[in-house]
Amino acid sequence: MGVVRHVVCAMSGGVDSSVAALLLRKRGYHVTGVFMKNWDSLDEMGVCSSERDCEDAYKVCQNLDIPFHKVSYVKEYWHEVFTNLLNEYEQGRTPNPDILCNKYIKFNHFYKYAINSLGADAIATGHYARTSQEDDDVFQQRLVAPTPKHVFRDRFEIRNPVRLYQGADRFKDQTFFLSQISQDALRHTVFPLSGLTKDYVKKMAAEAGFHHVLRKKESMGICFIGERNFEDFILEVRNENTHNMNYPKPGNFVSIDNGKIMGWFTLTLGQRARIGGQLDAWFVVDKDITTGEVFVGATTNHPALFRDTLRTDRFHWITEDPPTELIQTKMMECHFRFIHQMPLIPCTVTLNMDGSVWIMLSRPIRALTPGQFAVLYKGDECLGSGKIVRLGPTEHTLQQGRDLVKGASVANEKTPKPVS
Repeated sequence: MGVVRHVVCAMSGGVDSSVAALLLRKRGYHVTGVFMKNWDSLDEMGVCSSERDCEDAYKVCQNLDIPFHKVSYVKEYWHEVFTNLLNEYEQGRTPNPDILCNKYIKFNHFYKYAINSLGADAIATGHYARTSQEDDDVFQQRLVAPTPKHVFRDRFEIRNPVRLYQGADRFKDQTFFLSQISQDALRHTVFPLSGLTKDYVKKMAAEAGFHHVLRKKESMGICFIGERNFEDFILEVRNENTHNMNYPKPGNFVSIDNGKIMGWFTLTLGQRARIGGQLDAWFVVDKDITTGEVFVGATTNHPALFRDTLRTDRFHWITEDPPTELIQTKMMECHFRFIHQMPLIPCTVTLNMDGSVWIMLSRPIRALTPGQFAVLYKGDECLGSGKIVRLGPTEHTLQQGRDLVKGASVANEKTPKPVS
């Protein structure tokens, strides 16, 4: 009889992680369910959603007759994810806490707890994603201590990195949110839902009797915090922590077209600005963190909202090294998105000496936002991501430049030439 492999499954109290645990059980693994508590608060209805989710996860584990554990990463989530979110808003950027939550909490703290404390051979989550490994390959991976990162690898080192691919359900595909996780964690991760659609997962949950999780509305809020009035929630937390945060004071709404004052810190590019007394809808096109002023443009498709160029910070490649094509030629054709489920956009990537990348899109797109993550794909492979730290000129700025050149050209033509 073969060795029974031990898989620790992250349990959220939702339908996806519940079915993931069910599938692992059916495959004959020794499964342990773990619920992570990462936030200490009531939801907007005054109910502790974390405790409710924990109870739902526990019921599933009882149903499957598997051990259940609860761990708290409240402190880690605050320091490594939420404080980052507040600091990003302070700098005028719009962060993505779900990507950071996976990077720092699920695929770091939880992963290490499962391996080191529970003796797991692998971890599993309910993400709709897949890897280049078969499940059996996951259990053949050696656990090695992390080594110091060097700028250049030993060129004689033989490497066979695990790759991250989109799941079968392209609409539910969650590789976007996994684009910052480490190669080490990915090597020891199983995604049981990789080949399934959401509809089929719900059907399996119903057949298994998981009616209490099927009745729940699918979570669409901030990772672990839930659905809230986001702006009010951030302001509430901000006000509680202003003694050690230097947020810019709210400024004026300023028209991008003529500099006219129309009237702060959670507003993001492309968002509708609530300005009273205006016939047209106005949208945020830029922010000045030194003055707190928010620049707005009339109509949702104002040219000041469209750009085709951006730069990231040091790019995180899932395979640790950039693709060979990019290393050799310093340029590569692939696809880009910065919002989950947005259509993939063809792009050209240029690699910089510091590990950052410039991304030139095949067409201008609306509301590229600093602080969000630029996620790259080659075919159905998710290559990784980098935080957007700089944007190229807007269509509005480029048009102003063209108009200036045209005006100067016309002026030169009208200037009488000196008589010789």
